[in-house]
Amino acid sequence: MRHWRPPWPLDLRTTLDPHRRGPHDPAFRVDADGAIWRASFTPDGPGTLRLRMRRDASGNGVSGDVVEATAWGPGADALLEGVPDLLGASDPADGFRPLDPVVREAVRLRPGLRIGRTGRVFEALVPAVLEQKVPGAEAWRAWGYLLRRFGEPAPGTEGLPGGPLRVPPPPEVWARIPSWEWHRSGAEPVRARTIIGAARVAARLEEDPSERRLRSLPGIGPWTAAEVRQRAVGDADAVSVGDYHLPGLVGRALIGREVDDAGMLELLEPYAGHRHRVTRLLVPFGAGRPRRGPRMPVRDYRRF
Repeated sequence: MRHWRPPWPLDLRTTLDPHRRGPHDPAFRVDADGAIWRASFTPDGPGTLRLRMRRDASGNGVSGDVVEATAWGPGADALLEGVPDLLGASDPADGFRPLDPVVREAVRLRPGLRIGRTGRVFEALVPAVLEQKVPGAEAWRAWGYLLRRFGEPAPGTEGLPGGPLRVPPPPEVWARIPSWEWHRSGAEPVRARTIIGAARVAARLEEDPSERRLRSLPGIGPWTAAEVRQRAVGDADAVSVGDYHLPGLVGRALIGREVDDAGMLELLEPYAGHRHRVTRLLVPFGAGRPRRGPRMPVRDYRRF
């Protein structure tokens, strides 16, 4: 266990939300008391991390929010050591200056938003690939099936309500998943091939998680590379170009109308270095995409 006092306001749930893949993610859970559980496969092996905020008064009379972190399994030490980075200690937020009124208001309403990093590139890549060009529910169904089928029970979670968490398997396991299991998960062959190909060079990705290196892999484009870098390396500038919802969200929030990717990048250009941060801050202000046609259907590839 370790206790860590962030030197700035911290919203634990908002900061960690990007690492949750759907409401039933087998590797992520939120307790009734607000404690957050996350399972991960570290270089030392599987581990589980539990985080919660509590008020603390030190002996010198200083009080404030403290993060209480508990971990289990062979990867426990690595997970505890990574708590500050996971919660934004390396986030270059001090250099951020909100220029638009709506962005200033977003900062006021969400002062505890931080861009954290896990340091686990391949672990962020797999669900990002599963989410390529499909509705979230379809991707989350595949992620859940594959973790329950090939992940191991997360250490220290045996007695949790709803059953134990599952640890995402290491790259060598992903590389050996047979084609029929991908089919049963609902992931079609192109996404399966992309994950298997990445698994075979996972060690190199961990050493060099640059956008150039990620996009050199077949099936990895700008959207996937940005989604991976946002989570694994805490890239506060990585914009998810090609996202179905994001340009409209940014346009509605900043200028009151929808824009395309080029228009979104133009609007975000004054925030270079913090463009991903701005998109996260603007989520509540750009919600409510007008319905002008049918929604993207959730497919069941298992029936094809």
